[in-house]
Amino acid sequence: MASRDHEADDLTLHDLIEGPTQDLTSARAAALAAQATPAEPTQDLSALAPPRSVDDEVDGTSGDPQRGQLLDRPGGGPAGRKRVELGRLPAAGALYRRAMLGALPGTGRRRGRELPAVELGVAGVTVDRDHLADYDRVCGFRLADRLPATYLHVLGFPLSLRLMTAADFPIPLTGVVHVANRITVHRPVQVGESVDFHTYAENLRPHERGRQLDVVLVGSVGGEEVWRGVSTYLGKERAAGGGPRRDRGDRPAPPAASARWRVTPRVGTDYARVSGDHNPIHTSKLGARLFGFPRPIAHGMWSKARCLAALENRLPDAYTVDVAFKLPVPLPSTVAFSAAAADGPGWDFALHGARDGRPHLVGTVR
Repeated sequence: MASRDHEADDLTLHDLIEGPTQDLTSARAAALAAQATPAEPTQDLSALAPPRSVDDEVDGTSGDPQRGQLLDRPGGGPAGRKRVELGRLPAAGALYRRAMLGALPGTGRRRGRELPAVELGVAGVTVDRDHLADYDRVCGFRLADRLPATYLHVLGFPLSLRLMTAADFPIPLTGVVHVANRITVHRPVQVGESVDFHTYAENLRPHERGRQLDVVLVGSVGGEEVWRGVSTYLGKERAAGGGPRRDRGDRPAPPAASARWRVTPRVGTDYARVSGDHNPIHTSKLGARLFGFPRPIAHGMWSKARCLAALENRLPDAYTVDVAFKLPVPLPSTVAFSAAAADGPGWDFALHGARDGRPHLVGTVR
């Protein structure tokens, strides 16, 4: 049997569009095991954009538990943003298929110029222990009942993905670049706890290569915020959006390596399987080439998780881990991890190419 390291070479364009779907809601999985149900339909959230009238609010969401119930958002956030409660987490694979189909010539639609005035929520998300163990193995964490900080990102990611694949979302998902991620852990979350998530987008701003925005994902237990993630995405555009230019000065020498890791193509396919992030730039040579990469690249959130796993025994109960994604990690490659204690409490860490010293990630724990 062929090595799984070569799985990425075997995907066709049909595989990219009709690839695997994954629903990370344990309750949904249990229901499917007890009774076969039709696959979740791919849905359009354009009806959740700022409505034209009160009737539009009601007609756009009522009577369909998958589309959710439109509610006034309690406190905080821009005025006018509405809260939509979904009955369950959506299947990430179906959303990626819709995004891929929308990128084909002649199928795209005009995108919104503003952020949708909506946030999506889902309650009662539980953890499947086997899935958590699988994630821990892929990312290098110990098998434990305490959830890694990056696992909450994976758990709630389908909700953010649903927001980002809305027809009026200003940046198309295909080709989007994840440039930074900040996670704040207010307290440890245990495997037996049920988590409520909500997500929204904010801070749409120009960039020298297009536009950037932040997608915020918040996890709460019993009404208390326990976790918050902020992912910054760049949508490249032909007409530059202005904004600050990057410093293109001399690259500093990389710090001394604490460890070296061989990153194989299997990292791309295995992380896609456990995370639900099936973006083909990570799993297929064809998919990577379609978006300008000579070969697949590792998920940025895998790189962050792998670095955090190396610091696992040194992390406090509450902290913020902030990373900037620099150059992609090509698959396969060898990377060098470095970490040093900060002047105050916390750590500074980085990931570089082991041979050429090219920066892939820089981060802090505070």
